[in-house]
Amino acid sequence: MTEIPDHRSVAMKAIRYYSYGPPAVIQLQDVDKPEVGDGEVLVRVRAASVNAGDWHLLRGLPYIFRAQAGLTRPKSHVLGNDLAGEVVAVGRSVTALRPGDEVYGFCRGSFAEYVALPAEGFVVRKPAGLTFEEAAAVPVAAVTALQALRDKGRVRAGQKVLVNGAGGGVGPFAVQIAKALGAEVTAVCGAGNVEMVRSIGADHVVDYTKEDFTRSGERYDVILDNVANRSLRDCRRVLAPRGIYLHNSGDKGGRWVGVMTRIVHVMLSSLFVRQSLVAGYVADENTDDLAVLRDLLEAGKIRPVVDRTHPLSEVPEAIAYIERGHARGKVVITME
Repeated sequence: MTEIPDHRSVAMKAIRYYSYGPPAVIQLQDVDKPEVGDGEVLVRVRAASVNAGDWHLLRGLPYIFRAQAGLTRPKSHVLGNDLAGEVVAVGRSVTALRPGDEVYGFCRGSFAEYVALPAEGFVVRKPAGLTFEEAAAVPVAAVTALQALRDKGRVRAGQKVLVNGAGGGVGPFAVQIAKALGAEVTAVCGAGNVEMVRSIGADHVVDYTKEDFTRSGERYDVILDNVANRSLRDCRRVLAPRGIYLHNSGDKGGRWVGVMTRIVHVMLSSLFVRQSLVAGYVADENTDDLAVLRDLLEAGKIRPVVDRTHPLSEVPEAIAYIERGHARGKVVITME
């Protein structure tokens, strides 16, 4: 194993939270660097990105999720799940990675200067030509979009795909991945995102503040719904008779069950209609799909859209911004 200083005696900066609540409960602390296990790598995090899951974990909402996360206080005290950085040490049995490799991928607790994680199944080589900030914007959002459209939606060339909520974290990746799969893409977003969404390749752009896509008279083979700001009945009206509706998050709902209300509605409705209605799927975080995305990124078929960056000390502000629901692409955390 590559020798590095005793991590137990060397502090690093990391984000921690010990109670549910608003971003104000987040703390930036000095903690010990993690030790590297036999099959692990130590990564110096250069950038990490914020996802909707971070504010859900922080708030402990909806309450139904606390059955697993901790009833009165969080069991885990870390936030962040996307990262891009440099390998600085590897365990004895690790052969696929070595110090100096630039990687990107998944790691719980990525809002920290260093993380230790298994060498396999979590990170792969960073896409060439991308900055650390751009690479950190990719994993969770892009894998979610890829698996929704390729696996659940079975999108193929010549189909018509509508992405509702095309301006947020998942939306821009979904627009570009649908185009890469050969689809004709309609993107629905707010006025502030129209030009951005058009610039990444959407064939048609609908400003939802001016037009209701469910009244357009168009029919779509696949609808990826990231915001659930229209009823399921309305969405089905513009879905092809054998089309596929994919519900992905959105619809904050009540504090007790939140998005589960919409998920149950979609699942029950699917029993009585010819259209395929899919809800409640969770993206499978895997390195095979990270490699697929790396190929698409290096080929220029997709690109990350980064709204803004914040230093590690401003994680509370970054999460508050995401929680308000008006991000244009991804919000990225950089390490000083």
